[in-house]
Amino acid sequence: MVTFLVKTIANAVALAVAVWLLDDITLSGGDTGNRVLTLVLVALIFGLVNVVVKPIAKLLSFPVLILTLGLFTLVINALMLLLTSWLAGLADLSFHVEGFWTAVLGGLVISIVSWAVNMLLPDGD
Repeated sequence: MVTFLVKTIANAVALAVAVWLLDDITLSGGDTGNRVLTLVLVALIFGLVNVVVKPIAKLLSFPVLILTLGLFTLVINALMLLLTSWLAGLADLSFHVEGFWTAVLGGLVISIVSWAVNMLLPDGD
């Protein structure tokens, strides 16, 4: 349970940094409390997408991953972020990623920040 909480917090912080750095990743809403709640809910959706869909995408694209020496992972991360944006829209959350290349850059930012936050926070193991 602690590991799940730490990963959700790390995802929320990483998404917040991506929203802050990139103009085409938007999080609109009212006050700070609503925006934080939206970030946490989007982080939960992002975590669910990464647990359920990402392994399937990696398995199906395994030959391309080997051919590109793993760089195709950036494309997979971008697609997971776009899927999260779409699901957030269906859930009426005010999170949106505009365009594929923004998603690629956003996926890179989220990966780096999430890794750094996970190094700083205890994992509960």
